[in-house]
Amino acid sequence: MDKIAAWLVGRVDPENAAKGPPPATLMAFIRWALRGCWGVIALAAFGFAMGGVFESLIMYMLGQIIDAVTVAQATGQGFWSQNVMTFLAFSLVLLILRPLFFAIATGFQSIAVMPNVFSQVMTRLNRHTLGQSVGFFDDDFAGRIAQKQMQTANSIVSVTQETINAMTFAVTAVLGMLVLSGFVDPGLVVIMLLWLGGYFGLLRHFLPRVRARSAARAGARAGVTGQIVDTITNIKTVKLFAHDAHEDRAALDAVSVFRERAVDWASVAVLFRFLLIVLAGVLPVAMVGYGLIRWGAGAVTAGELTAVGGMSIRLAQMTGWVSWTLMGIYGDIGEVEDGMRTLSPAHKLTDRNDAVELNVSAGAVHFDNLGFAYGRESGGVRGLNLEIAPGEKIGIVGASGAGKSTLVSMLLRLYDPERGRVLVDGQDVNGVSQASLRAQIGMVTQDTAMFNRSALDNIRYGRPGATLEDVRDAARQAEALEFIADLEDNSGRKGFDAHLGERGVKLSGGQRQRIALARAILKDAPILVLDEATSALDSEVEAAIQTALETVMEGKTVLAIAHRLSTISRMDRIVVMDQGQIAEIGTHADLLLQKGLYARYWERQSGGFIGTEDTEGDALHS
Repeated sequence: MDKIAAWLVGRVDPENAAKGPPPATLMAFIRWALRGCWGVIALAAFGFAMGGVFESLIMYMLGQIIDAVTVAQATGQGFWSQNVMTFLAFSLVLLILRPLFFAIATGFQSIAVMPNVFSQVMTRLNRHTLGQSVGFFDDDFAGRIAQKQMQTANSIVSVTQETINAMTFAVTAVLGMLVLSGFVDPGLVVIMLLWLGGYFGLLRHFLPRVRARSAARAGARAGVTGQIVDTITNIKTVKLFAHDAHEDRAALDAVSVFRERAVDWASVAVLFRFLLIVLAGVLPVAMVGYGLIRWGAGAVTAGELTAVGGMSIRLAQMTGWVSWTLMGIYGDIGEVEDGMRTLSPAHKLTDRNDAVELNVSAGAVHFDNLGFAYGRESGGVRGLNLEIAPGEKIGIVGASGAGKSTLVSMLLRLYDPERGRVLVDGQDVNGVSQASLRAQIGMVTQDTAMFNRSALDNIRYGRPGATLEDVRDAARQAEALEFIADLEDNSGRKGFDAHLGERGVKLSGGQRQRIALARAILKDAPILVLDEATSALDSEVEAAIQTALETVMEGKTVLAIAHRLSTISRMDRIVVMDQGQIAEIGTHADLLLQKGLYARYWERQSGGFIGTEDTEGDALHS
C-alpha cells in the first residue's frame, strides 16, 4: 500500500509554478489553482461516476432476480438452473466491480488529489503573496492574510473533493435511474423529471443565499483571526498599558460579528434542509404509488416495482446528502471568493519583462532628480540629486520625516520613483530584477525583526550557504558570540541552535541588533545601508562594534542613517536632509564651520541624539 500511495501522490508536482498571477474571477481562479491536477481529478471522478452507474444497476438487477424468483415459483422450476448467471453477474458487480472502482476513486481522491491540491494551492497563493510590495502588507493584518491563504486553499480542496465525490456519483446515479426507469415505464421518467425540476428550483433559490452568507461568515472569521493575532503580536504593549480588558472587548466585538454572520448562514441552512427533506419524501411516494397503479394494470412486474421503489428511496436519501454537499460547495465558493479579494490583486511592484541582473562592479550610487511622496502632495523626497562614489561612506541625518528612510527605500526599490531615477553603477534599478538588486545591498535597521528560528538560521539568512565557521566569525565581529553561547530555549536547545521566539522576543533590543549586524556582515554585499544600526546598543558595546564596522565597511559603499551624530562624524560626507531635500552636504568639520542646520543639531544634542524640537515634518516616514 505504501508503494501504491507513493505512486499516486507522485502523479502531481505541487511545487510547479502557476502561469501568471491568480485571476480575479471565480472559475478562472479555480482553473489557475488546479492547473496540473486535472488528470488525477478526472480519474477520481471517473471512479465515482462508475460507482453511480453501479448504484442504479444493482437496483435493476435486484428487480430482475425477484422477477426470476417469481417465475420459478409460478412454473415450479428451480431458480438456480435458469438464473445462475444472473446471480453471478449481480455478485460480480457487488463484490468486485463496485469495490474496485470505488477503491480507484478513493485512492486518487484521498492520496493523489487532496494532499496535492492543498499543497499546490497554498504554495501558489503564498508565492504570489510574497511577491507583493511592502505597502500590501502595511495595509492589512498579517494574521488575516495568513488566514485567507489557509481558508482559500482549504475551500478549494473541499470544493474539488465534494465535486469529485458527491456530484459525479449523484449525476451518474440519477442518469442511470432515469434510463432504467424508462425501461420499466415512461411515466416514471416523467415523475422523476418533474421532481428534479422542483429540486433544482429549490437549489436555485437557496444556494446563492448560502453562498453570499458564507462569504460574509468567512470575512467575519478572518476578522476574528486578524484581531487576535494583532493583539498577541503586540502583547507586551497590551501588558504595559494594562489594556487586557480593552483587547478582550475588541475580540468580543469581532466574535460577535462572526456569530451574527454564522446565525445568518445557519437560518438559511435550516430552512433549506427542512424543505429538502419534505421534497425528498415526495419522490418515493409518487413513484411507488404510480408503480402500484401500473402493477395493478399488469404493466409492471413485482421485481420492477421493487427496483423502482429501491431506486426512489435511494435517490431520496441521496437528496439530503447531495444538497448538504452543495451547500458546503457553495459555502466554500463563498470563502474562495472572499479570499480572492484579498489575495488576487496583481503585484504593484514588478520586474520589467526585459529586466536584467544587476552587475555591481564598483558600487557607485546616483539619485537623479528623485521624487517620491507616497502618492500624496507632500512628504517623501522631491528633486533630490546625490552622487555617491564607489566605496564612499555617506552619513544621512535629518529630523523625522525629512526623507532619510524614503531615500533608502528608493535605493532598495521598495517603491518605484514618481519622478527621476536611482542608478547603481550606471544601471537604473527599475531595469534590473529586484532580487539581484537587493542581493547586492546589506542592511541593518533600527527595528530589527528576527524569525522564530535558531540563532544560526537567523544569522545565516544573510548568506544561506555559509559554513558554521563563517557564521561564528560574523557573530564574533558583531560582538554577539558571548550572549549567543548563553542562549537556551524552552525545548532545551542551546547556543546557535536555540530558537529566538517570534520576532526575536527572547532577545533584548541590543541583542537583536547584534544578530542583524552579524547577518549583514555575513552577507558581505558591496553596498551597505545602516539605518540606526547601533541605536539599541549601550556605549561600551557600540564602541566595540564601531571598530568592527569600520573593518566591515572597508571597500564598500555605505549609507548610514543616524540620529546619534557621533556615530557618523567620521564619514566621508554627511548629507543633511530637510523636508525631502538636501539642505547641506559636507564633512563633519565643514558642516560645523557652516553653522547651519547640522551645527544646530550638534549643539543641541543630548546624549548624542538630535533634539526633539527639530523633529517636525512628515512623521509617517522618517
